[in-house]
Amino acid sequence: MSPIQIHKRGFTSVWQSIKNMPKIVWVLIILAFFFGILVRGSDSRLEASHEDHVHDESVVKWWTCSMHPQIQLQEPGQCPICFMDLIPMETEDGSDVLTELKMSPAAVKLAEINTERVYRGEAVHILYLSGRVTTDETRLGKITAWVPGRLEKLYVDHTGTAVRKGEPLVELYSPTLYAAQEEYLQAKQQMNGAKTELMKISARITLDAAREKLRQLGLTDKQIAEIDKRGTAVDRVSIVSPLSGVVTHKTAVEGLYVERGAPIYTIADLSSVWVVLDAYESDLVWIKLGHDVSFTVEAIPGEIFKGNVDFVDPILNEKTRTVTVRINVKNTRNLLKPGMFVRSEVRSTVSIDQSGKAPLLVPTSAVLKTGKRA
Repeated sequence: MSPIQIHKRGFTSVWQSIKNMPKIVWVLIILAFFFGILVRGSDSRLEASHEDHVHDESVVKWWTCSMHPQIQLQEPGQCPICFMDLIPMETEDGSDVLTELKMSPAAVKLAEINTERVYRGEAVHILYLSGRVTTDETRLGKITAWVPGRLEKLYVDHTGTAVRKGEPLVELYSPTLYAAQEEYLQAKQQMNGAKTELMKISARITLDAAREKLRQLGLTDKQIAEIDKRGTAVDRVSIVSPLSGVVTHKTAVEGLYVERGAPIYTIADLSSVWVVLDAYESDLVWIKLGHDVSFTVEAIPGEIFKGNVDFVDPILNEKTRTVTVRINVKNTRNLLKPGMFVRSEVRSTVSIDQSGKAPLLVPTSAVLKTGKRA
């Protein structure tokens, strides 16, 4: 046989084999053909979408983190906070900077986001200061010996005792005071025994001088009237309190001999006290005379006291770098005691800002403080 005949016979046998194949085989072949066409078409679409994605990445200029949207970079990479892959930032207008943040109602509720209108108005700045209660220096009284003598009896023998104006404090024996009483009584006798008008005038002058001398030695008008009524001098005289208050210091001891001007008691009138606050240099811009101040003390929970800024010390304490701010407070119920620690709020209002307009007001909860700025 020739090679051509062999080839033809082989081709004929193959063709006969194909014709004799079952129909199910033909169906499978046709399905496989169409499946291959579909797969090739999907691969083409994937390549096209990949090319489009690469093209989109080439024009994207801002990349952000899905967990931390405040991160915005100009090139893809990882988030510096959570190390997640950055995603391209989508904008509707095609601009480079994101101008709008969209959230679903559920996301807004989950994030607890509230909105409020911003407006201009008078702002109130609250300054928190600490300080202490002290005695009012204008209501302090020093009880001293007006004449030399010996302290025979103490009517107030310890500090903290409350006294009233005119109450006796000590009983003093003083020869100087006894002699002044005798002079007064003699001048009074001369006045009563004067017969001529000239003698009456001279006696009147002497009597007035003797009475004034008793006042200068510490006797009150009431005590002088008692001498007039009694008609005799006494060697022991009571020293009375010139004001009402509390004895805060005592140097008197029974039997002690005192010289003129020697201190015996210190009395403080606590019906009005001072609250002294310590303000730093940066706080002075918010403190002015007359500002309203409210404060509390730990010893009286639930009680809020109020006052006004009455004095700002012009000298800075170089050790503490603070300035003393003083408040006058009425203490009619005697609740405030010197030495108490107080926490105060000084309210300062700002009605005009640097531009001459009312300040722009936003909710306090909307301000994020970073330490150096807000």
